[in-house]
Amino acid sequence: MSIYELKPRFQNLLRPIVRRLYSSGVTANEVTLAACAISVLLGGVLIKFAEVSTLFFLLPVWMFLRMALNAIDGMLAREFNQKSPLGGYLNESTDVISDAALYLPFAFVAPFGQSVISLVIFLAFMSEFLGVLGQIHGRGRRYDGPMGKSDRAFLFGLIATVYALLGWLPGWSVWVLYVAVFLLAITCVNRVRMGLGE
Repeated sequence: MSIYELKPRFQNLLRPIVRRLYSSGVTANEVTLAACAISVLLGGVLIKFAEVSTLFFLLPVWMFLRMALNAIDGMLAREFNQKSPLGGYLNESTDVISDAALYLPFAFVAPFGQSVISLVIFLAFMSEFLGVLGQIHGRGRRYDGPMGKSDRAFLFGLIATVYALLGWLPGWSVWVLYVAVFLLAITCVNRVRMGLGE
């Protein structure tokens, strides 16, 4: 089970916004690039001011908005004939860039450190890479969990909220990320298995 499975309902809520954006001449690629640019900018601000815990309230808000923008660019591409090879490259590459930018600030928040955050970023990248490889084997893009993009957004949004509220994180919270690492490893395995049709 993954939060990703709620996507169809979420898309239905966004459909009126998508129609308005299309009518205004906004393209799927523009939405994709804008979401990535804002993610990188926010990540940079949070790295620079990691000790200002209240700034981390911005992260869950942006995680939700980014999720909406990710759905919107896909809907623009599919429903308004904007699919293109460039769009495919942008969609996949900007996702992993944005993830890295938004997770990296936590490397500067105790009790986390560069090692565990680097591991999360690496495995998040691998899970998306292996998901894309499913297309090569005719099984389509794999979004199998249990720690897909939406699940990671929820987790880091929750951690950011706790940090913003308390001004600090308990020492045991680092183990939450080690659990996430374990679940990411399972996600990688699941995407390979399902990509191979097992």
